[in-house]
Amino acid sequence: MEAYQIYPVGVVHINVGDDVVRMHENLEGVIEVFEEFSEALYNIEGFSHLILITFLDRIDLRGRRVLKVRLRRAIEKGVPETLVPEVGVFACDSPNRPNPIGVSIVEVLKVKGRFIFVRGLDVFDGTPVIDIKPYTPYRRVEKFNVPGWFSNIIKCIGREP
Repeated sequence: MEAYQIYPVGVVHINVGDDVVRMHENLEGVIEVFEEFSEALYNIEGFSHLILITFLDRIDLRGRRVLKVRLRRAIEKGVPETLVPEVGVFACDSPNRPNPIGVSIVEVLKVKGRFIFVRGLDVFDGTPVIDIKPYTPYRRVEKFNVPGWFSNIIKCIGREP
């Protein structure tokens, strides 16, 4: 199997502890784009949302070997365990996965130089940013389906886990 090298283009700054990140769903913070990549932000102002691609650097080698999980966040939010099946990591957003890449859609509050102030972060302080993409209409999916087990979880907690 071939290996690839990916370098961070920035880092996420959040002024709260890890325990708050795990419980919060609408965190505000700052994406610092490293100086050498600052020109890549040219004309980013005006986008209301961005797709943030991160490397979940706190996932250890053992976590990268996990292939099946239960949606822990759903259980923590009160969904009965009997409604939370074991699923493959490609069927959920678990941070434990062969390549711990995070994908988040964040709301842009303002851009100041190479710093993007955002809301909607779901990563820890210091998480490396590996790419940023604009959220545009052609990326939106209007009509989609989810499996029955996922629909049951949404019914229990009123939203996605």
